[in-house]
Amino acid sequence: MSVSQTKPLLKSLRGETQATPPFWLMRQAGRYLPEYRATREQAGSFLDLCYSPELAEEVTLQPLRRYGMDAAILFADILLIPHALGQPLSYREGEGPVLDPVRSAAGLAKFDLGRIHDTLAPVYETVSRLSSSIPKDCTLIGFAGAPWTVASYMVEGRGSKDYTHIKRWIFKDPEGFAALIDILVASTTDYLLRQVEAGAEVIQIFDTWAGVLPDDEFRKWSIEPTRRIVDGLRARYPALPVIGFPRGVGANIIDYVKETGVTAVSLDTGTPLAWAAREVQSLVPVQGNLDPLLLVEGGAAMERRIAEIIATFGDKPFIFNLGHGITPQTPPENVARLAELIRGK
Repeated sequence: MSVSQTKPLLKSLRGETQATPPFWLMRQAGRYLPEYRATREQAGSFLDLCYSPELAEEVTLQPLRRYGMDAAILFADILLIPHALGQPLSYREGEGPVLDPVRSAAGLAKFDLGRIHDTLAPVYETVSRLSSSIPKDCTLIGFAGAPWTVASYMVEGRGSKDYTHIKRWIFKDPEGFAALIDILVASTTDYLLRQVEAGAEVIQIFDTWAGVLPDDEFRKWSIEPTRRIVDGLRARYPALPVIGFPRGVGANIIDYVKETGVTAVSLDTGTPLAWAAREVQSLVPVQGNLDPLLLVEGGAAMERRIAEIIATFGDKPFIFNLGHGITPQTPPENVARLAELIRGK
């Protein structure tokens, strides 16, 4: 793992305040770009795109060519780990990911930890290719889903509104559910270590559904598994920057920051700016948190909020980003305007 001393995003993660904040956007490689849609069609399916190093590299680079972000994030998906473990996975138009659900400890026997790196080898090749092809001042971010969020898809079988099956499992059989979390902690740690070995300079851990956990379960199923992953990464790479994204957890983000050991934390759209600057940014650098739908709308409302976010966080270490991922209906010209505003043009 090589560490640059000059890349803007790495400076912010080291605790430096910069006159112009570095920026990148979650899902910056995606369906809002016509060139992405063309490449995905060439790949055939979403999974084929994830597992094609040449095409995954291409879609990762596409937004950098247009907008000059300060970071490239590996093009992959948080559900590649359950797929590599042997859980059938497909992506259906209008439905998103669909998996054959596992809903008890008895279902864990089918998972094969020994096969995952053979399946995920194309992802590591994509990282290696990107480490050479991104611009020299651009930081390469690797990522994975947090165990709770990945488990929620594995248990529910798809996205959910109420998370009935996974919540009933943690209430009824916490020891059995902990066995699934242990599998995910081990496989995710290995997966991320191999991304770093291949050239990733920063890791982001997405706990997208952390906010659905009851307050008394949050430490057990979100904080603690993330802490174990961070500890596993730092045992090999003590200086590795790790960004956590515990979406929707409100004030629990403070305990998350203090107990997981993350270097920085990404703020969701609902996080109040002044509160976050006072209570969170005093602990670690923050990243965020423009509403993705403001990026769809554009115009004066978007420009006002961008200015407000920068004014609130810009006097301490800060990375500009969204509060969640870019949506497919986002006009590319609005992303161009966002880049201009951040650069002060």
